[in-house]
Amino acid sequence: MLRRPVLISVLSLGLVLTAAGPASAASSTVADPGFEAGGAGWSESGSRAASFTEAGGYEGAAQLTHRSAAAYRVETSQAVTGLARGPHTLSVRVRSDGNQPDAYVSLRHCGSAEERAAIPRTGEGWVRIAVTVNVTGGRCTIVLHSDAAAGQWTNFDAVTFGRSPSDAGLAVRGADVSHLSKNEDHGAVYRDFSGPRRDPFSLLAANDVNYIRLKVWVDPADGYNDLADTLAKARRAHAAGQKLLIDFHYSDAWADPGKQNKPAAWASLSFDGLVDALYDHTYTVLAALRAQGTPADMAQVGNEINGGLLWPDGRWDNWDGLAALLTAGSNAVTAASPSTKVVLHLAEGGDNGGHRWWFDQAVARGVPFDVIAVSHYVYWHGTLGALQANLMDLSTRYGKPVMVAETAYGFTTAENDHEANIFTASLAATGGYPATPRGQSDALRDILTVVDGVPGALGVFYWEPTWTAVAGAGWDPADPASGDGWENQALFDYSGRALPALRVFSRF
Repeated sequence: MLRRPVLISVLSLGLVLTAAGPASAASSTVADPGFEAGGAGWSESGSRAASFTEAGGYEGAAQLTHRSAAAYRVETSQAVTGLARGPHTLSVRVRSDGNQPDAYVSLRHCGSAEERAAIPRTGEGWVRIAVTVNVTGGRCTIVLHSDAAAGQWTNFDAVTFGRSPSDAGLAVRGADVSHLSKNEDHGAVYRDFSGPRRDPFSLLAANDVNYIRLKVWVDPADGYNDLADTLAKARRAHAAGQKLLIDFHYSDAWADPGKQNKPAAWASLSFDGLVDALYDHTYTVLAALRAQGTPADMAQVGNEINGGLLWPDGRWDNWDGLAALLTAGSNAVTAASPSTKVVLHLAEGGDNGGHRWWFDQAVARGVPFDVIAVSHYVYWHGTLGALQANLMDLSTRYGKPVMVAETAYGFTTAENDHEANIFTASLAATGGYPATPRGQSDALRDILTVVDGVPGALGVFYWEPTWTAVAGAGWDPADPASGDGWENQALFDYSGRALPALRVFSRF
């Protein structure tokens, strides 16, 4: 393919891919997958000058760029032939400034429906995105598509395409609805996209939310998120056909990286007594779930335990104590519910160094676990590229499946009660997506896309999509006057109607 200079270039001098007829390949090998030959074998349609090769790339010395000084719509494509029937997966490394009207990679004309993956907002970091399609016609067309405003850009590199073992999407498309029963008891209602009132579990399930996460407190002041409340919500999830992740906080209230307070009933126990109490509590909850026919599929031994749990006995600077507590919890999970997978969960999903240190300590002390989970809020925890790199490294280093156990994004910065919202205009600027229903949808789509690009990743849980603001259902179990600082990150608007982001789960 011939190359010619680009007159307008923001990042570096580029080379335009020349227009050609329909792309084809003599075999199932992708031609010029790294664009080192100037895009030989690739073709363009639309705003052809907006598609060009230039110096840079994820690997090698070149990359494909979509960019123009004016609004543009361009597709770069290549047909691959000689394919066997069955699932095939396209893998592409991309980076993008994001928020384009429509940008994606897809597999088209494969003998089955076109499959797409939206290009996420990554900034300067590269991420892997993957698309799988069932090939039935012996050929397939790889499409790199940008419909973008002036100056918006996307880079592509390291294209691979070949047989894959399965065409299944993410196994986990989850939601943490721990606060739901308290909300409903204080008058919250939930409506579908057109307005009629719906049961929230059924509405989530209808939009392909197939997992429910429920936190468990030991003796909360308001009676919510204890054993009885957890059992009731588990029955509703089971009736909606959803699986369960149980999130043990080992506290009477919130446990997170900033606080891991012992339950009041455990405060004066010796260390051995604390180990026994943790084991018994874990066993009791999971055995009760199993007994009522709603066994947990996964269980977290602690919540966001970067700094440990049950301070000071299980704090990060007492790893022998922390390991003993984690091992007791893991053993209790297996004893109470043998099919339940043990999850260890840290915050700060882009912190590879911190996560490596933590899991090296756990592994060195023989802590048994099955799944690694992280929290990742793009306005707090870094880029999606950092998240994906960390998940890929953790999965490879420890040989465990990985997932995101918490994420969320705001659809507005407006308040709907007296409690100041956590998500603000400043955090929206840091996160990089506008605080609008479209921005929320794009943020959720992008984190699902990035996790889907991690080989073997399980999926993503959205944190508290049903926590809308209603009087009396505030965040503090000991203070009925407390409010809701999360309502602008729910997946329901201030009238209780489902927001567009809820539909995003169905794409994965």
